[in-house]
Amino acid sequence: MEDFSHPDICWRDNTAGRKQSRRFLECIDDNFLLQVIQEPTRRGAMLDLVLINKEGLVGNAKLKGSLVCSDHEMVQFGILRAARREHSKLITLDFRRADFGLFRDLLGRVPWDKALEGRGAA
Repeated sequence: MEDFSHPDICWRDNTAGRKQSRRFLECIDDNFLLQVIQEPTRRGAMLDLVLINKEGLVGNAKLKGSLVCSDHEMVQFGILRAARREHSKLITLDFRRADFGLFRDLLGRVPWDKALEGRGAA
């Protein structure tokens, strides 16, 4: 959670007016992050964000007014965790069983020039 100071971002549409803000949105998207806060936290702008990498990690996010010394709204949320089961198994990937030949073949079929066109990749 942090004050990211990008007042031009429209979180509902995932758009921004300034280049720096668009780059910030791209970074969030590239890292598969989700923004939880739904209401403006400072003077009509959504500046204080709660970013998560998995749906359901936090709940009950709400604004709770501001402290005397701040013009930002306080954000309250709960961190959720799954109940532990005694017999739950930890799932891990076994890369020794992976078919890397198939993986290379599938990646080789992608028209990368077209897929990356206009994305700044060289």
